[in-house]
Amino acid sequence: MSKAPYVLPKVWKYEAPSGGQFASINRPTAGPTHEKVLPVGKQPLQLYSLATPNGVKVTILLEELLALGHFDAEYDAWLIRIGEGDQFGSGFVDINPNSKIPALLDRSVEPSIRVFESGSILLYLAEKFGAFLPKDPAGRTETLNWLFWQMGAAPYLGGGFGHFFAYAPEKLEYPINRFTMEAKRQLDVLDRRLGESRYLAGEYYTIADIAVWSWYGQLVRNTVYSAAEFLAAQDYTHVQRWAEEIANRPAVVRGLRVNRTWGEESQQVPERHSAADLD
Repeated sequence: MSKAPYVLPKVWKYEAPSGGQFASINRPTAGPTHEKVLPVGKQPLQLYSLATPNGVKVTILLEELLALGHFDAEYDAWLIRIGEGDQFGSGFVDINPNSKIPALLDRSVEPSIRVFESGSILLYLAEKFGAFLPKDPAGRTETLNWLFWQMGAAPYLGGGFGHFFAYAPEKLEYPINRFTMEAKRQLDVLDRRLGESRYLAGEYYTIADIAVWSWYGQLVRNTVYSAAEFLAAQDYTHVQRWAEEIANRPAVVRGLRVNRTWGEESQQVPERHSAADLD
């Protein structure tokens, strides 16, 4: 028996969780739900995160900076368990009022600077350390073009395709078709660009590649959503070439392990407080 069609209420009201894997953390209001002071370590940078595609953007960049010899980029990475609502603790909300990971506190300056939104964190760190962001206007602008492209595209890939394909309590044809078409269009955008140049902004690896790879590189390598076959990801040959090249960078391999609590045990480093934690 088919379900009755959904009838829009005159005024929407929050009456029950929507269902699905993340129903317990979805709510229509902001602000903290409980008091919780965040831990603080000894390193200049304090990161509060989880190894989601947005989270690994920052740990990859930090590991890349350390690999270049920027030792002031040492960081403590504290685990934020979003499934348990850690992001709604008062200390976390003080750093990110939007209650999303990742969030960064730069304690190397006085007063400390809070940075939230993954794209903002990447830009902040690239400018702070003068790395992975070209200095010439054309290269810088092209890098930011793709960085902001990713920030605008992620809600369609993660919140749209990923949610309805992998996490929604039931498979619904309309939203899956709608967001699959958009995910494939975005992959086509990337494939055309990467057919023109080695990296997104040209011949040099930048924060744009880190941001986009963390979502789309992992998507085509089938490490998020297990959707590569469904999306015919093998057809995007330039994206595949780029994704594999970046996946083999040692700093990327290290960054993917930080704040990770699932998968093979050898790949899980729930918290990182020094390079030795990744040995």
